[in-house]
Amino acid sequence: MAISGSRIIPSLRYKDAHAAIAWLATAFGFVRHAVYDGPEGTVAHAELRFGTGMIMLGSSSNASPHGHLYAIPSEIGGRVTSPLYLIAEECEAMYASAKAAGAEIVMELKTMDYGGQAFTVRDPEGYLWSVGQYDPWAGAEAPEGEA
Repeated sequence: MAISGSRIIPSLRYKDAHAAIAWLATAFGFVRHAVYDGPEGTVAHAELRFGTGMIMLGSSSNASPHGHLYAIPSEIGGRVTSPLYLIAEECEAMYASAKAAGAEIVMELKTMDYGGQAFTVRDPEGYLWSVGQYDPWAGAEAPEGEA
């Protein structure tokens, strides 16, 4: 049975991609979909599922024809250009998991003015992850011509 998921899949590069995969599984519950080893202990390509969504990642040291266009947070003063958002029904449990996994807390777990709980953390390599109960898809209907 094929799993149908998001048609947009963010892709990240990590210095230690194996450690990132383990951390994302522990902190947020990501599930390994595929992990392909690269040279010298690197990750050539990995796909991690979260519900019906997915991220792809690989080692930042891997050769790539477009590698010069990418930067990891440590190369740009800890900034990120694309924070990520995870929809989670159980925000308190995910907050506890992320905190136990050593996440840097950027925004404590709180109830948002627009409803639901949310928090923001940095992973060990500096990427920002916001987790919240707000689901922009809730109650949405597929646009005409889409199923």
